[in-house]
Amino acid sequence: MVAETFDAWKEIESGGRGMNRLYSIRTVAGKELVDFVRDWRTIAALLLVPLIIFPMIFIAVPWFLQGEAAELDLIDLDVVVYVDDNSVLPGSLEQHLNESRISVQSYVVEFEDGKHLGNHSIFLNEASESIENGSNHATLLLRKTEGNATENWDFVVFSDSTDELSREAFDRIILAVDIWEDEIINATLNGVSLTFDDVRDPVGWDAGGTTTDVATSGEQAAFAFAMFVPFIIALWTATSAVQPSIDLTAGERERGTLEALLCTPIRRDDLMWGKWLAVAIIASASVLFQMVGLFAAIHFLAGGFFSTPSVSLEGWVMFLVTIILFAVFVVAVEMAIAMRARSVKEAGSTLGPVIILFIGPAIFAQFVNMESIELWWFIAPVFNISLGMRASLLDDFTLLYAVLWMGSSILYALAATAWASRQFNREDLVESIS
Repeated sequence: MVAETFDAWKEIESGGRGMNRLYSIRTVAGKELVDFVRDWRTIAALLLVPLIIFPMIFIAVPWFLQGEAAELDLIDLDVVVYVDDNSVLPGSLEQHLNESRISVQSYVVEFEDGKHLGNHSIFLNEASESIENGSNHATLLLRKTEGNATENWDFVVFSDSTDELSREAFDRIILAVDIWEDEIINATLNGVSLTFDDVRDPVGWDAGGTTTDVATSGEQAAFAFAMFVPFIIALWTATSAVQPSIDLTAGERERGTLEALLCTPIRRDDLMWGKWLAVAIIASASVLFQMVGLFAAIHFLAGGFFSTPSVSLEGWVMFLVTIILFAVFVVAVEMAIAMRARSVKEAGSTLGPVIILFIGPAIFAQFVNMESIELWWFIAPVFNISLGMRASLLDDFTLLYAVLWMGSSILYALAATAWASRQFNREDLVESIS
């Protein structure tokens, strides 16, 4: 492995110390990228998988869940109904239960006066046992009460939320009761020459089928993007850079090839920048493929009518610049941390919590009120990036805010790269390798 590494650096070594630094950085990045693309499994994990993951989540998963729900709808369920001794099970309710594929066993019982139906522990215990042994899936208690309406009833459903069939029985019972209740309301209102809509909806929305939202479809799309895209980018950037950062630093230390690289005439700063460029390219490609997969899934779900976000040219420029600065910051931090690790295992365990530090603020920042925001939000690390991306997509930023988040982002990026460079220039680096 060491011999192969030296062979890869013959061109650099022949150039001596006077070679162009940009050329050195490009050569380092090219060498790392070539090594990366040789492993098709790595390419599949970082590029191909992100391309298909969102279509699977947004298309395949709903299709699967729809099929499971359809199968559940075809299952006949058993429900025990207890009615107080002053009445019988209403035929209308029983009909709606049967239409929901519920088999009813009704019994007339005497409930304690003044006691809530849910406090009858004997029925609760009985329902628990019957659900557990599979004889019934839910228990319905029904009691007629005094009231001004044509009919007044109280009811309670005992079910097990941890049992799928019992939970389904509960949903079907509630639906049947709701339909039955509407029928009772209509019967009561008909007795006084009123309709359900007259009483239930006296104030109506009269838009005539047209939209009253003054925002265009493009502006609505931009708003939706601004709510989740910053978090998505933070997540993808942080996670996509982890594996190559570890492999190009701690991985080479573990394999014993880093010492060979440090013995070449290339400056350590150039070595760091070359590796950083390679990691940034890999992470950017992964993020790009994930975005393509996301947009493809959204386009499919929208039936081809997904609107393009209406964002000004200045907004797009600010958005892209902010992403670049964030990538510089993230990749430099992860490479610096990975360089301090003595093994791939140690680097992975260390970078795990670091990823949370990138993702957590990005999530929280999406709920910050942009209308009355304090200035310090645009200076705080990661928060400033997320808010900057939101403001850019919404075309809702002032010069002061832009200066704050751009300036602070540049400072954080420079500080991160300086720290990473310091790790590559440690005097004990070679000693620690050996």
